[in-house]
Amino acid sequence: MTYLALNAVFLTVVVVVLVAGVRAARRRGVPMSRSLAAVGLSLLVLLVMTAVFDNLMISAGLVAYDDAQRVGLSIGVAPIEDFAYSVAAALLLPAVWHLLGARRRRAGESSAHGTGAGSGRLDP
Repeated sequence: MTYLALNAVFLTVVVVVLVAGVRAARRRGVPMSRSLAAVGLSLLVLLVMTAVFDNLMISAGLVAYDDAQRVGLSIGVAPIEDFAYSVAAALLLPAVWHLLGARRRRAGESSAHGTGAGSGRLDP
């Protein structure tokens, strides 16, 4: 399996979770402009850090890639496929956060009606 095919598999999962997270956030009225700005900034920082540290690790011989499995595009000596992990992290974490926020809110609403065990709040 090529690195690109491997990336396609896990990025597909990320996109599915991302769509669910965006829907959950919209149902709760979360302003998407703030979320997009935060994700964009996080993505930029992660991509820069990936470029720096991947190049250092590959140049030091800590990590090696099979050239036959690569697309061939690189940033420095880091294959472009390696940046998919940063993209996945920047998209997946906020999506899961919004999904868990939706669950926490539903739990709080059910306890307000006397049907749930917890209040959905994090403080005691």
